[in-house]
Amino acid sequence: MDTTLTDPLVGKLLDGRYRVESRIARGGMATVYVALDIRLDRTVAVKVMHRSLAEDPAFVRRFIGEAKSVASLSHPNVVHVFDQGTDGDNVYLSMEYVPGRTLRDVLRARGRLPAREALEVMIPVLAALGAAHQAGLVHRDVKPENVLLSDDGRIKVVDFGLARAIEATNQTRTGVMIGTIGYMSPEQVTSGAADVRSDVYSAGIMLFELLTGRQPYEGDTPMSVAYRHVHDTVPVPSALLPETSPLLDTLVAQATARDPADRPADATAMLVAAVEAHRALPRESGPVPSVPVGPPRGQDSAPPPANQTLIQPRVDLLTSPVTDHAAPAARKPERFRPNWFVIALAVVMVAAVGVTGWLFSQSTTITVPKLVGKNVTIAEGEARQAGFAVEIGKAENSEDVPKGNVIRTDPEAGTEVEGKSKLLIIASAGPKRIPVPNVVGLDENSARTKLAEVGLVVGGVKKQSSETVPRGQVMKTSPAVGNQVKEGSKVALVMSAGLVMPDVKGMPRDQADAMLRGAGFTPEFVEQTDAAQPCTVIAQDPQPNAEIDKGAVVRMTLSQCSNGEWHWPWENNDQNVNEDQQIVVVPNVLFKDVRAARDELRAAGVSVKVKRGSGRATVLAQIPPGGQQVPAGTEVTLWH
Repeated sequence: MDTTLTDPLVGKLLDGRYRVESRIARGGMATVYVALDIRLDRTVAVKVMHRSLAEDPAFVRRFIGEAKSVASLSHPNVVHVFDQGTDGDNVYLSMEYVPGRTLRDVLRARGRLPAREALEVMIPVLAALGAAHQAGLVHRDVKPENVLLSDDGRIKVVDFGLARAIEATNQTRTGVMIGTIGYMSPEQVTSGAADVRSDVYSAGIMLFELLTGRQPYEGDTPMSVAYRHVHDTVPVPSALLPETSPLLDTLVAQATARDPADRPADATAMLVAAVEAHRALPRESGPVPSVPVGPPRGQDSAPPPANQTLIQPRVDLLTSPVTDHAAPAARKPERFRPNWFVIALAVVMVAAVGVTGWLFSQSTTITVPKLVGKNVTIAEGEARQAGFAVEIGKAENSEDVPKGNVIRTDPEAGTEVEGKSKLLIIASAGPKRIPVPNVVGLDENSARTKLAEVGLVVGGVKKQSSETVPRGQVMKTSPAVGNQVKEGSKVALVMSAGLVMPDVKGMPRDQADAMLRGAGFTPEFVEQTDAAQPCTVIAQDPQPNAEIDKGAVVRMTLSQCSNGEWHWPWENNDQNVNEDQQIVVVPNVLFKDVRAARDELRAAGVSVKVKRGSGRATVLAQIPPGGQQVPAGTEVTLWH
């Protein structure tokens, strides 16, 4: 029965964007599907977490954070994370779809790999881990199942950060260890702690398995294997394969040291050692017998049985089958009887062939291989193997070629040159990014000049009031100072407008004086006679909303304050108030939130007019004042 047909997600549109087409894998934590991103019209892999994880809020929070971190990691040997989201009970990742097989599939089909092939797998894996380590990410579950070999020969590492997200779930609170026990470092077993050197340990175990065809520790239970990781020293590959190069023994031993301090500092350090070992290994090596499954020699085990299965080196990892070769039957040597004529003739022929070969070798040409777009370490190895003297030039910035991949070669691909010619390889340094310079405190012209000096332009100027930054100076930028942006990007400036002059017209003198002094102004008052309401501001200079500096003098004209009495329009003797009109008491809303004050006044039966004072969110003045009896519908003015 086809399980794909019974899967409820197959054929569904996930999150309104991903049309799930088929299921390709199911693991202990998630199920992976092939889906079509209908928005971008591309095929993606969608990893949907199991329901038990999706129902845990701690996992979902950690999962989202880790997904964002991994999505920022751009490396040719890392499976790219495009998107993360939830759709009902489904928590998912949208990732790059890599058609091919896992390294585990290859190991099952072929058994162990020859030394050079094993390193050619490990080098891109270590490059991916090294990029993650430099970005502050730890994989925590390095194993062959998480290494993908695409149909076109690329090697990709998947599932960065997922183990860390799982640690936040309830499942880990009962003592369950996160990771795969066969590859788990001693510190992960004992304390659950993992750093970049834990990934190095797991990579060392994986290299051991690639070289020998088996993991170093086997046991009846996971805990017995975990015990050996903590208390035993990982054997070197030559304990199983005596012909193993000492370089590989050293590389495995250093990577799998029980004390993290004795391992390479991170995957990049191990990558350097792996590349050096690859360079030092012979270019070609004969077929080597596979390793029988069982404990290493010297551990109470019988000698391994004879095994005629051979692995041919330098073959395609995805398609090459394991072949059997039988050793020829031994023949009894015959007595040697020299034929001097034949010997002399052979000497002449060998000499002639040697001279001819030397002559032809003087004019042998080789063709520059196509290396653009490949990882620079892999490209260097291919070029040296083709017979070039390789020189790695200074990396150059590129918006199109990922960091660490080849931009160009000199001579270019397809050029025929003499053997051992020099080949210059230029790698990408990634996109050129410029940190936004610190222009805070500069005037606008100076800020424009400083931005132009580093290749950036001003993308707009906004003004904002400030009590601390002098008027005309830059308060902040968008993007913020220090952010990495493309060359030629626009940077918006936020300039200080200093203080904005409030509108105090119609405000009593004492309230206007208090509000202006509190806002940092120096008020001055001049009285004028013919005004209806005494001691009230009837004019001001500067005008409302003018930009002025802190401490500036504000001149206000007042109605005459001599009689000291207030006469509201409804209190005048010459105005008749309708006896049937409802009288209400004005609530005191000073220092209350402006919105709450407006609602309270309207509820009391008066209308409200709000005027800007210092721009704060609380009421600084009100007219008529609180406690005043007024006809219903009277307008109350608030300043904030």
